[in-house]
Amino acid sequence: MQGKLYLVATPIGNLEDITLRALKVLEKVDIVAAEDTRNTLKLLNHFGLSKKLITYHRHNEEIKKDELINYMKNGKSIALVSDAGTPCISDPGEEIVKEAIKEEIEIVPIPGACALITALITSGLECKEFCFIGFLPLNKKNRKEKLQEIRQERKTIILYEAPHKLKNTLEDLKDILKDRQIVLAKELSKIHESYKRGTADDLLKGLEQEIKGEFVIVIEGEKEQVIPTNEEILNELTLEKHYEYYENKGLEKKDIIKRIAKDRNVTKNEIYKYFIKNDEL
Repeated sequence: MQGKLYLVATPIGNLEDITLRALKVLEKVDIVAAEDTRNTLKLLNHFGLSKKLITYHRHNEEIKKDELINYMKNGKSIALVSDAGTPCISDPGEEIVKEAIKEEIEIVPIPGACALITALITSGLECKEFCFIGFLPLNKKNRKEKLQEIRQERKTIILYEAPHKLKNTLEDLKDILKDRQIVLAKELSKIHESYKRGTADDLLKGLEQEIKGEFVIVIEGEKEQVIPTNEEILNELTLEKHYEYYENKGLEKKDIIKRIAKDRNVTKNEIYKYFIKNDEL
């Protein structure tokens, strides 16, 4: 008989937020797969539980998922936990869930704390429809695209952000959101839990010198439909069509490369290399 995979939500700060069901599952499973075994050990020790712990995080998912699947195929049940909150939500878990489904292993969700929902319900912003983005991309091009999505999104938007990146993210949001309201939720369920409300500009002015803690950013949806600029429309085109657009306007090759690079906020060299590689020039 195969074991089961339990997806166990753990507290996002206050340890009293763990559910009775989560404690029962953690007590009965054979193995706990944890994002960081040191954090999970503190949780288990607090409740007097002793379990075999296996590290399972973003950097070893591919290797460890097969090991965990084999355990379950041999009858052992596993509880998957992240450092805080619900597994798979901007945390490891997706890969082993997909593999468990393929192997017809039963998956049991054990609901509980989730930072994005906690921040949303206290934000005072629209809760009926919302869009969760998680952490913004680090890649400049991908980040720019995601920020444009946020600019046009009509639903409430929720982001996660680390303290050392918060200022840059608020500055990016200031450039695109104008007077839209933002709620900055800090250290949810912990001693220093706090909420700051205002525009991106307001929040930047009120930032402390030393930014500490984990943040959830809840953003008001756009009230009016955003009409894309000419640059945004061009950036939706393939590079070939983008080139063709300027070519039809009578521009020379050198000037076209310059224009495309400017539109897409990349270097001329990147655009030139693309066309050379694809034998387009």
